[in-house]
Amino acid sequence: MLKLDFHPSGRHFLQIPGPSPVPDRILRAMSLPTIDHRGPEFGALGLELLDKIRRVFKTENPVIIYPASGTGAWEAALANTLSPGDRVLMFETGHFATLWHKMARRLGVEPEFLGLPGYEGWRHGVQADMIEARLREDSAQEIKAVCVVHNETSTGVTSDIAAVRRAMDAAGHPALLLVDTISGLASADYRHDEWGVDVTISGSQKGLMLPPGISFNAISDKAIEASRHNRMPKSFWAWDEILEANRNGYWPYTPSTNLLYGLNEALDMLLEEGLDHVFARHQRWAAGVRTAVQAWGLEIQCQDPAVYSPVLTGVVMPEGVDADAVRKIIYERFDLSLGTGLGKAKGKMFRIGHLGDCNDLTLIATLGGCEAGMKLAGVPLAGSGVTAALDYFAQHPLDAK
Repeated sequence: MLKLDFHPSGRHFLQIPGPSPVPDRILRAMSLPTIDHRGPEFGALGLELLDKIRRVFKTENPVIIYPASGTGAWEAALANTLSPGDRVLMFETGHFATLWHKMARRLGVEPEFLGLPGYEGWRHGVQADMIEARLREDSAQEIKAVCVVHNETSTGVTSDIAAVRRAMDAAGHPALLLVDTISGLASADYRHDEWGVDVTISGSQKGLMLPPGISFNAISDKAIEASRHNRMPKSFWAWDEILEANRNGYWPYTPSTNLLYGLNEALDMLLEEGLDHVFARHQRWAAGVRTAVQAWGLEIQCQDPAVYSPVLTGVVMPEGVDADAVRKIIYERFDLSLGTGLGKAKGKMFRIGHLGDCNDLTLIATLGGCEAGMKLAGVPLAGSGVTAALDYFAQHPLDAK
């Protein structure tokens, strides 16, 4: 039994795809004294960070901030735009798309799940052509929303959201487009306005480098109009009161003050670096990790190179090898946490996160722990992934800002 006071020497390697390691600069910001959330200093903070967060979502429209997990933002998106009995079209790309589908059913809407069959379907992104075909069949326009996951955290697949919007436009269908980018925001390129998204859902604990506890709805004018007429019961999640209070930098209830300090600092870090540089940095890390996986002679969970995630890489174990048993060895021997396989991928793969407070050496150490752990577990490896990643990073330096 692991003791609750277990503190090994050195830092724990948290290489799951979220919550991500929190930079010291953000931790220091969060340690500031809590202020009056009705006072003038808080109002100034609120207006500042509400402006900055729109730049990360790449939107001119409002971004709602909740003191909640990403699951809360899922519910808020559905509760503000749909009514009981409404039909929605959702696409199955992995475990989190499946959980969002389950939530929709519990809220009383009627979700239809499209997707490629079986476990193999979880190794590809959203198929925009399937969405277009289904919307063309909906001549009565009974489908009120299309819900897709941008970066599927359970599989390491980043779907093409612009292609989904083009498919909806080609079908001439008025459905709302709701997108979950909980693990994609601030690590993968995302464009709320340009891609015609109506509600974008995200959370604090991934690319924003914060602890869990804040989530977001970026909302279009069309979504706001839908919220004025929908009949889903809601109170805490309701946009109208939040939007009104946000006009002066406040919230209609007690916000998570110290997490908002951290969010403001995180936004400064991202905007100072420049979002394009942030995205390039994550793409480079992801490519280095994939180079290691290929050198090991193992499969990457995502089978379509066009939609490889810059946030995480899924590593598929050979037939007959329990990925969770391998993860256990790596954790116990090297104090390194990796993401487990979820749902249909349970026991088949583990996930390496490359986001948050991270750098080349963090990933080299992570790959070293993976390589040593797999050898201890008897996993046959074709070569050294650590050496391959070292060579990749040396040969592909990240351009200066």
